[in-house]
Amino acid sequence: MQKRVRSAILYEVRYRRSAERRQVHSVQRHHLHQERGSRQLPFCTIEPNSGIVAVPDKRLDKLAEIWQTNKKTPAIVEFVDIAGLVKGASQGAGLGNKFLGHIRECDAIVHVVRCFDDDNIIHVVEDVSKAEAVDPISDIDAIDYELILSDLEVVQNRAGRMAKAAKSGNNKGAAAEAAWLQQLADHLSAGKPARSFDFDEGDAEQQAVLHEMGLFERKSPVLYACNVGEDDLMEGIENNKYVPLVAARAKEEGARYIPICAKTEEDIADYSPEEKKEFLAEMGIEASGLDNLITASYDLLGLISFLTDGKKECRAWTIRKGTKAPQAAGKIHSDFERGFIRASVIGYKDLEANN
Repeated sequence: MQKRVRSAILYEVRYRRSAERRQVHSVQRHHLHQERGSRQLPFCTIEPNSGIVAVPDKRLDKLAEIWQTNKKTPAIVEFVDIAGLVKGASQGAGLGNKFLGHIRECDAIVHVVRCFDDDNIIHVVEDVSKAEAVDPISDIDAIDYELILSDLEVVQNRAGRMAKAAKSGNNKGAAAEAAWLQQLADHLSAGKPARSFDFDEGDAEQQAVLHEMGLFERKSPVLYACNVGEDDLMEGIENNKYVPLVAARAKEEGARYIPICAKTEEDIADYSPEEKKEFLAEMGIEASGLDNLITASYDLLGLISFLTDGKKECRAWTIRKGTKAPQAAGKIHSDFERGFIRASVIGYKDLEANN
């Protein structure tokens, strides 16, 4: 059984007739059943939805075609659809604390950022009764700040416990831990993310504590999904004034970004594969925005696939980048790793060219 990896999809609070959320639901409708409100309300979703989605892989499709296989099993990623974050979420504003708890359970963050203008769709930042100008960088800052404050609370709580333990003398390492935790708390209090703190990567005990705390701003890679307008697809993303701002921010942070048009994804959600392919060809697009989002998220998590093929089943197996062949074989069965001798491989392009 392969371990399932999870990506949290974040939104600021905004219009509730939300194409951005419906695009996620269209990934696999049978996994996402709850209906969404269509009025402009700040929170019509309390619990996050999750969907298990197949990672697009043309290689797997080709192998299944060659073998006329009985079963095709793609790699999967779980997306957790979380909305409603506002300024003050870390202090309980809106449904923030609840949502922040769900995010902490995920392996990566996909932050959907509004990058289009439309007077008919209000943009809410803090006051749900007040529409504000579209500003993707301000939106990113707002969410980042809430994640930092949430991390700060976690760190302060542990630092306090370690300080008490140090005074009692029951924990020899408590004083040292409390000291670096307080330094980290000061760093976060200054509005700086945990990832920019000077951790001791060689300190096994410190790394174990960090793993246990699960800080947002250290462990979770980020992908910014720039939600653009339909006109941008027709006229060219390069003409969108907001995407370059997000791209620059992503580069600065070592994060990634990808443009996606939620409205277009919604429109083609019910198309047959043939209709969707024809539509994308007419638009001059090689893959749908959702396929690109799924693939980018898989890559963001540091994952790749290796394939096994045959008449019985063609399957994509998920491994971490850098995994060696014996350990990859162990994903199929532990005996394969223990008795590993060699891997006989063929380049996919060679295989494709001869079939």
